[in-house]
Amino acid sequence: MATPDRQATTMALAYALSAAERGLAVIPLSRTKLPALRSPHRDAPSPTPCHGECGRFGHGVYDASTDPHRIRALFAAAPRATGYGIACGLPPHHLIGVDLDTKSGTDASAALRELALRHLFTIPETVVVLTPSGGRHLWLTGPPDVAVPNSAGRLAPGIDIRGAGGYLVGPGSRTEHGVYSTAPGTGHLTPAPCPPALLRLLLPPPRTRPAPASSTLHRGQGLVQFVLAAHEGQRNTRLFWAACRAYENGIGPELTPALVEAALRTGLTEREARSTITSAARMTGQRPP
Repeated sequence: MATPDRQATTMALAYALSAAERGLAVIPLSRTKLPALRSPHRDAPSPTPCHGECGRFGHGVYDASTDPHRIRALFAAAPRATGYGIACGLPPHHLIGVDLDTKSGTDASAALRELALRHLFTIPETVVVLTPSGGRHLWLTGPPDVAVPNSAGRLAPGIDIRGAGGYLVGPGSRTEHGVYSTAPGTGHLTPAPCPPALLRLLLPPPRTRPAPASSTLHRGQGLVQFVLAAHEGQRNTRLFWAACRAYENGIGPELTPALVEAALRTGLTEREARSTITSAARMTGQRPP
């Protein structure tokens, strides 16, 4: 009789092959939702960037494929895989994942509805995947000539985006916290096109010149107030979101002292606040403070 892990791997492979038949490129995942294959360059003293050009497995989302022979080979090399990831941004679907979280007291679904009302778009009927923690993944498709970046909390607290270079945990995957499943009534759907107004929100804003120091606090006052209004359980989430917006608008370094001060007043320690702001700087591709 097969062991529980082996059964989970067999089921994950079956689900992955089914997804590949729909044109979705897949990779094996571990119970931690991370790629199940380790990098072949992990022991190199000075590893050079490699996206699979070496021909070996272990390059994360760059291993993703719709070829059933390659998928079987990937899972054979990852016998402890219990799930599969679906690569975003690849043809033919150019998948965009909208991850609506339920952690830290946020209501990401309500935040998305508010964005839809404010920016005059309708959330389309599309594939919805339910997460073990009670969250939801909405599957949308994007234009072939547009690369939507990955982001965490950029649209609103609790809303993460999986775009080019990212992946979504596929339905049927078994993780440490439970099983991902397709929401009733959506399994037969194909991913719906992303509304143009929402797509504009997903793309990064154009780079702006740094603002004069005298106007930085004025421009960032709303972000500081957003942090100050945080309740317990929201403090890190709100600080991360505000810091991301500050760095995207070119005022991150100048606004950091005010954000740290606001975070201290909500109950975070200085170490926690600076660590969160550093994570935001890295997420937005900026130099950490």
